[in-house]
Amino acid sequence: MAAPMELSCWGGDWGLPSLHPESLTVMAYAKFSGAPLTVNTISNSWRAPKEDVPVLISEDIVISQPAKILNFLRKQKYNADYELSAKQGADTLAYIALLEEKLLPALLHTFWVEAENYCSVTKPWFASRIAFPLRFYLPGKMSREALNRILLTRGGPPLYSLTEVEAQIYRDAKECLNLLSKRLGTSQFFFGHTPTTLDAFVFGFLAPIYKVCFPRVQLQEHLKQLPNLCRFCDDILTCYFRLTVSGHSPAGQDTADANLQKLTQLVNKESNLIEKVTFASVCNFPALLWLLVHRYSCMATATVQWTFHFNCFSSSGLLCVERREEYCVI
Repeated sequence: MAAPMELSCWGGDWGLPSLHPESLTVMAYAKFSGAPLTVNTISNSWRAPKEDVPVLISEDIVISQPAKILNFLRKQKYNADYELSAKQGADTLAYIALLEEKLLPALLHTFWVEAENYCSVTKPWFASRIAFPLRFYLPGKMSREALNRILLTRGGPPLYSLTEVEAQIYRDAKECLNLLSKRLGTSQFFFGHTPTTLDAFVFGFLAPIYKVCFPRVQLQEHLKQLPNLCRFCDDILTCYFRLTVSGHSPAGQDTADANLQKLTQLVNKESNLIEKVTFASVCNFPALLWLLVHRYSCMATATVQWTFHFNCFSSSGLLCVERREEYCVI
């Protein structure tokens, strides 16, 4: 009997099983190959991994990075590429390299660097799935890492300014989308009627661009001008993840957007509190406790009920506040 396999990954929204391209790639490949993965989405928990996601765990084996996870699944006889020729295998590697070089920088920029997208969508969405107080640190760290990765790979001469880099990465991304559209043509998948590793990677990169509702949608607008790529994403969501094309009813989408707006306000309030409240001695305790309770009591929304428990104690003349939170969606 095969050992059980668990995949820890970021969860989904907007009709996607995951918003994270790497997580989505592994989830799609598992569906294509029939691998029996138990998917554990990262929630508001200290025990959930926050970096090197997705992570595959099988007995005492822990594997991260999509390419390594897919290789492990192939060794377990879950192979989506068994019908490919040697040439098609080489084409797969070439197109994956194209995705990572041409499309990934623009994808990272859309999610993590574009200020309006990051502040209104990416930061509050990921922060809501990370435990306090890491929710104030990790999204910013992920944003800085995304920018560093873009500049490291695309920021050399003759592109000296961030504006020039941004313009170039979006030109490259649109060119990449055009090449993918031409390669797919009228076929259901890239190598015929059966999805393979390449389809998993393309889906993992395209679906978040296609589905997530960002205020700045330069790349999404170009993708929607390529109907065969949009159909490709919709078919995989419908056939393999049993999700509707829209992902939400009209009323459900309005509710999801309203919830995200409230979540954005909540995260910004918490961030402002952390930035503004500093304390040095236990004599500040009454005023600080009142401020914390008053601020958090005002944070409850119509859709999320929050309960906060504070344990305050003195250590070496400093006031320490330990906070435990509980929440439920209502």
